[in-house]
Amino acid sequence: MHLTPDQIVLWQWHWLHINMTMVYTWIVMLLLTVGSWLITRRLAGPHEPRSRWQNAAEVIVETIRNQIWQVCPRAREEHVAFIATLFLFIGVANVLDVVPGWHAPTGSLSTTAALASCVATAVPVFGIRGQGFMGYFRSYMKPSPILAPLHLLSETSRTVALALRLFGNIMSGSLMVGVLLAVVPFFFPIVMQVLGLLTGMIQAYIFSILATVYIAAALRTKEEGE
Repeated sequence: MHLTPDQIVLWQWHWLHINMTMVYTWIVMLLLTVGSWLITRRLAGPHEPRSRWQNAAEVIVETIRNQIWQVCPRAREEHVAFIATLFLFIGVANVLDVVPGWHAPTGSLSTTAALASCVATAVPVFGIRGQGFMGYFRSYMKPSPILAPLHLLSETSRTVALALRLFGNIMSGSLMVGVLLAVVPFFFPIVMQVLGLLTGMIQAYIFSILATVYIAAALRTKEEGE
């Protein structure tokens, strides 16, 4: 049994290699890209009849946007687009776990580390755009410049925790289903698979909400920080 799709190597030459984590990641990105293009290529106007796909897409987008604004009222469209992309990627990757032979790329530490690194990079970028360079980095000096290294350590540790939390939950769920398939009747693993899908969507939600909280903290104005 492969614990992560990283262990399934399709091609290797010296230090270069392609494993199934990369393939599954490309598949998810392709599905999201093609699906977005198909839904948005013929968008109907406000007073025109809309397709079911457009209605479904608008419901999803508005739900995600409203959830983000509840957590971060200062969020702009660029923040919504970033967080929504994280949620949709993680959610689709986890939902596809019902497909036989599929291994969610979020069950690989390399994928979750990459996603967490994207959040760690986006937070200061958005913070600097919102507060200015000095305004953002002044927050590291509060309430005392002595605590600046602790603030940096805190941001590093939360990035590591973000990656490990998602990796651990997805990998452990897949491993549990695999073990149950080997030792118990067929019906019980199906129930566990359904619970695994629910857990996968919850993990996508938690990852996105935490990213929103981090961005919201970076967007605080000087007056709010004080």
